[in-house]
Amino acid sequence: MPSPSLAAFILVGFLAQMIDGVLGMAYGVSATTFLLTLGVPPAIASASTHAAECVTTGLSAISHFGFGNVDKRLVRALLVPGVVGGIAGAYILVSVPGDRMKPFTAAYLLLMGIVILSKAWKRAAHREVTTHLVPLGLAGGFFDAIGGGGWGPIVTGTLLARGNEPRSAIGSVNFAEFFVTVATSVTFFVTIGFTFWRAIAGLAIGGAIAAPLAAWTTKRISPRPLLAIVGLVVIALSIRTIVLAVR
Repeated sequence: MPSPSLAAFILVGFLAQMIDGVLGMAYGVSATTFLLTLGVPPAIASASTHAAECVTTGLSAISHFGFGNVDKRLVRALLVPGVVGGIAGAYILVSVPGDRMKPFTAAYLLLMGIVILSKAWKRAAHREVTTHLVPLGLAGGFFDAIGGGGWGPIVTGTLLARGNEPRSAIGSVNFAEFFVTVATSVTFFVTIGFTFWRAIAGLAIGGAIAAPLAAWTTKRISPRPLLAIVGLVVIALSIRTIVLAVR
């Protein structure tokens, strides 16, 4: 199969970052899935995606902060555990197939997606949930590195399912994601290096174009439709992962 052009990778990076910036999830899942369909090994696909995300998550973090979408308390609680989990996951992926763990993660995410979707139809008041954030950050960083994506679905999905306000949850998770991504990328670079430079450049360029637009969109979407969209995306991605795993 011939390698796609740089323009194709830019388009994938743009679409993936629009999804991630607006919904707080799925950049890594979208980009990594595309690379895997080209036959790229999981470790290299995850490494390439995270390398590109160093640019896109940085711009996304700045954009969300500028639009007032960031809760500093959430960021402080999630950042360090996320970095530790990302480093651990990257080391393990180099030697252990991450596909073995995907069905378990997907089952959890499917449940979270159902909970989120149910909240979209209820007029319940939002509440600031700040408990158990350390294990949440560890799990998000770990599975993000293992699967090439997962920080957003796990961390954002759980926060929304527990009742946190969508805009601040999405903005805060995107902000913390930059530091998790950098730590994971450095770990991949030290262990296996970066080889798929066309994909890295294209994903980074496309994501950089989309990041400010996605953050601006998040600020203007009302919470209930946002919850519904997030819930449906999480459910769809989870079902897809489970189906592929049991084939």
